[in-house]
Amino acid sequence: MDVELLARLQFALTIMFHYIYPPLSIGLGVALVIMQGAYLKTKDPLYRQMARFWTKIFALTFAVGVATGIVMEFEFGTNWATYSRFVGDVFGSALAAEGVFAFFLESGFLAILLFGWDRVGPKMHFFATLMVCLGAHFSAIWIVVANSWMHTPAGFEVVGDGVHARAVITNFWEMVFNPSSMTRLAHVIIGAWLAGAFLVISVSAYYLLKYRYINFSQRSLVVGLTIALVACILQAVTGDRSGEIIAEHQPAKLAAFEALYKTEDGAGMYLMGFPDPQNETVHLGIRIPKLLSFLAYKDINHQVIGLDRYPKKDWPNVPLVFQTFRIMIAMWVLMLGLTLIGLYQWKRGTLLTHKWTLRALVLSVLFPQIANQAGWMSTEVGRYPWIVQNLLRISEGLSKSVTSEQVLWSIIMFGIVYVFLFAMFLYLLNEKIKQGPESLQDEPVYHQLREVVKEAKESND
Repeated sequence: MDVELLARLQFALTIMFHYIYPPLSIGLGVALVIMQGAYLKTKDPLYRQMARFWTKIFALTFAVGVATGIVMEFEFGTNWATYSRFVGDVFGSALAAEGVFAFFLESGFLAILLFGWDRVGPKMHFFATLMVCLGAHFSAIWIVVANSWMHTPAGFEVVGDGVHARAVITNFWEMVFNPSSMTRLAHVIIGAWLAGAFLVISVSAYYLLKYRYINFSQRSLVVGLTIALVACILQAVTGDRSGEIIAEHQPAKLAAFEALYKTEDGAGMYLMGFPDPQNETVHLGIRIPKLLSFLAYKDINHQVIGLDRYPKKDWPNVPLVFQTFRIMIAMWVLMLGLTLIGLYQWKRGTLLTHKWTLRALVLSVLFPQIANQAGWMSTEVGRYPWIVQNLLRISEGLSKSVTSEQVLWSIIMFGIVYVFLFAMFLYLLNEKIKQGPESLQDEPVYHQLREVVKEAKESND
């Protein structure tokens, strides 16, 4: 097999597996801050019990995230040596900043968060929780800044020629605040909030279905649904802004997103369809006229650049990015809809009587994960053939000495390890969920709760 394809596949698999966990840690960190803040304000012990339970889940996701993230740094050196040499000055600065601002902050306060419940005061423990949450966010900041620079490079100059060429920072802050970094950062962070919120929602809904920890679950569910509602609204704003930036700086990617094969004035947008790059058409497409021009340029008649402006060999995988982009949007619609339904039924006091809603909320933990993975795929694959936009091609960034056999065997070995890690994560997560919150006195007797639910149904009828 082709070594470039295998190297791309290996990096995609490792980063997709890793990307399950940091969003959960970031999102759970926000939930922990809210719960601990509510405890400080109200002195209600239920909030403290909630924070203690979700801290255990946070610790698990944090540990697996750290373990899976280390692998990618080695892949830069083994499979992408030319790329690493080219971006070393830029990435070195960003990753060093991550170590200073993120890892030191997280590691300095993580022990207090995990083991300081009865050893430090509530205010100090809240402060430690806040610092760990900020550390997780700072880690995302520098990773996204480095990745955004690959899409919209700024604040640099290229020195050297050929394989010895490298990008050298000329203005650190221009590099950090490159044209896409802040919008992409907001989009990624909000996606992480959704991942954490829907994990809280899913576990809480599961307990409600089983008539366990009712007060705890309802309170946790409200926290999760509130975060999810705010995040869904903000995600629509950042997504719209991201589209405008892509239209300005990466028009080929936008054309691939929309299977726009011909440059068009007043371009429409497909809600669904099946792109056919060979015949340059979209089968069974449902298209809204002029919508793409409006969303990208806020002008229904604006010209949108099509793939016809680029050599066909440089086209991204149009069917893949077209579908993953729409999967991401579909997941957002599902998350927003379920959040609104859940909040409406909770406000009316009928959530316990709607089993289908609770079952859907249990499954909803998958929606932000699917959205995050699909969004990442469409964004990164849509950049093809560039590993650094308009500066370095993917084929040029590959290590010159690595062989396809070496990459293939490493994919197999990492695959085995990752399957084991994922199974271990699911097992430990399931064990913590089955154990439930500690020292709760709010669990009603099963038959008494059945009577409460029966009375609620009768009153609704």
